[in-house]
Amino acid sequence: MTIRIITALTTFIALTTPAFAGATKDSWLAEPHRIFAASEVDLSDVIWSARPLVIFANSPLDPTFRAQMELLSKDLEAAAERDLMIVIDTEPAFNSALRNSLRPKGFVWVLIGKDGKVKLRKPFAWDMRELGRVIDKMPMRQQQLNNK
Repeated sequence: MTIRIITALTTFIALTTPAFAGATKDSWLAEPHRIFAASEVDLSDVIWSARPLVIFANSPLDPTFRAQMELLSKDLEAAAERDLMIVIDTEPAFNSALRNSLRPKGFVWVLIGKDGKVKLRKPFAWDMRELGRVIDKMPMRQQQLNNK
């Protein structure tokens, strides 16, 4: 009986987790301008579809984090055009899977390519123009531009 309850509870939690069975990709495709919390995403779900930009800070009040979010919010259309999926993690105590794998120290953002590999990490804010230049030089982005 106990095993059935534990199995049912585990299944319920798995089914209600936003990052379950393709939910991350579906959510991002439905709302490409949305900013995701690290707890909501499974980056393996968006490989070959999106370029995650994971932004870490020790607090949502961090001045560099706030500056970064302001810079990005000025040109969300350019971010969407480049298949950029913005993910934030401002809760170090939560110890998300992304925080464990990318190991940030204070404020840092990490650009992950469509292949799932880290392409760039910086400890200071960049605007979309600077990010766009880096992304536009990537082979998959070049291919995307050539196919237009």
